[in-house]
Amino acid sequence: MSYLLIGLGNPNKKFDLTRHNAGKMFAGWLNKEQGTGNKKQWDFDAVETDCLMNASGDWVNNHYKNYKDYKNLYIIHDDLDIPLGTFKIQFGKGPRRHKGILSVEQALGTKEFWRVRIGVDGRQKEEGRRKKEEGEDYVLEKFRAEEKKILESVFPEIGDRLNSLSFLRKQESI
Repeated sequence: MSYLLIGLGNPNKKFDLTRHNAGKMFAGWLNKEQGTGNKKQWDFDAVETDCLMNASGDWVNNHYKNYKDYKNLYIIHDDLDIPLGTFKIQFGKGPRRHKGILSVEQALGTKEFWRVRIGVDGRQKEEGRRKKEEGEDYVLEKFRAEEKKILESVFPEIGDRLNSLSFLRKQESI
């Protein structure tokens, strides 16, 4: 059984390495790690969207046609509610205001799919509170070099956790 992992993000060079493209960055990393060897390291087919974040739903719907069960669909995306260097894998849950996820939910007509939420919040705190930077502007900023290292350092752990999850799910179906 194969699982489809779709990394959300925005197209065009101007969006490369922005926080909003963390999902695409992970999908690209996963494909690079799988390489051209005979043995697949991960049990996922990973693809990157090539549309604007707000149009992700139609893109996912068009590419999901060959999959029969939403429980095999993993949408990976940036999450401003989670600190940089952390992640969550959840079924049917996610950020309330993420326009890409809202688009996917509307296009599929359900919230019942997996989300891999990659934390991108590296904003500094002021007097016990986060700086008041607008989320939409912040996620379109490029990662600083040290932030990119932190982000990429969590990718192998996400891949391992996804493999463990797929192994457990296969055992349930036996």
